[in-house]
Amino acid sequence: MALQVLWFILWGLLWAVYFMLDGFDFGSIIMRPFVSKDDADRKVVLHTIGPVWDGNEVWLITAGGATFAAFPAAYASMFSFLYMPMLIVLFCLIGRGVAVEFRAKDEAAQWHSVWDWVMWATSLLVSFFFGLIFGNIFRGLPITAGGYLGTFGGMFNFYGILSGVLFAGLFVSHGALWLGVKAEGDVAERSVRFAKVFWFVVLAVAVVFLISTAFATKLYDNYLAHPVWIIVPLLAVLALLGVRVALARERRLFAFFASCAVIVLVTFTGIIGLYPNLIPSTADPASSITLFNASSSQKTLTVMTVVVAIFVPIVIAYQIVVYRFFRQKVSRNSAGEVEAY
Repeated sequence: MALQVLWFILWGLLWAVYFMLDGFDFGSIIMRPFVSKDDADRKVVLHTIGPVWDGNEVWLITAGGATFAAFPAAYASMFSFLYMPMLIVLFCLIGRGVAVEFRAKDEAAQWHSVWDWVMWATSLLVSFFFGLIFGNIFRGLPITAGGYLGTFGGMFNFYGILSGVLFAGLFVSHGALWLGVKAEGDVAERSVRFAKVFWFVVLAVAVVFLISTAFATKLYDNYLAHPVWIIVPLLAVLALLGVRVALARERRLFAFFASCAVIVLVTFTGIIGLYPNLIPSTADPASSITLFNASSSQKTLTVMTVVVAIFVPIVIAYQIVVYRFFRQKVSRNSAGEVEAY
């Protein structure tokens, strides 16, 4: 039982870290049309995430692999019940990667324009559909002993759409703050100005989301039963307020780290509310998929714990080295070319 709970926490942590890291990649690309005046500006935005975006996706593979290894029944159910939104996410991630790599293969303006729009559309769709998926998981799916009763269209309920908008909004804000830290010159200044205004949009959506959660889900049941856990959503609120305070004081790096905390804490707010469910059932609570009825054997969990203890620190060390090596800010020189310094 202890290992099952441990892996439930690790499962949530891996998803939270992925959203925190790849979130600013998606957000930066979504932001690009709003902060770029010409192709040199668009290259600045792309160069800020160029060295790290594919490394950030390692956490998605890790989160997916952890789900498969620790909770195979939940993994199978997610890719069955949520097949269409998962497939859309997969195709969009492929499209984003192809667009990033292919954009530089030709200097024609039309070629750049096509791949720029592919990047923008896929980044926006991935952000929204991740929120849609997790919003429906938080809400619960119509599962019975006879199987899944839901439809793809049924996922576009108010709470699912609201969750998609919240995820997209958090990622856009996160990307704007990343550009404010990583870029230099006009791109950075426009991004910070955008982030200051867009913060109020994120706040409004977050308030509606928190209120809707009380009516659309049972996530708050765990908080009412164990009030100590209320500290997690409260910290998320404080972190969001911290973003605004840091922006007002022009402390951009602090604002970005506060945004990282917001994403991690929002994710864990949902994870804590789910416990012990991985996929709650709205049709028959007894048919809910939990960490206890969906987990692997104790031996498998033990082996996986050892594997994680060895390799996750290696991944973290690798990413620290990469971020440190490419720590220079990205700018454009007087000739309109992009340079890092």
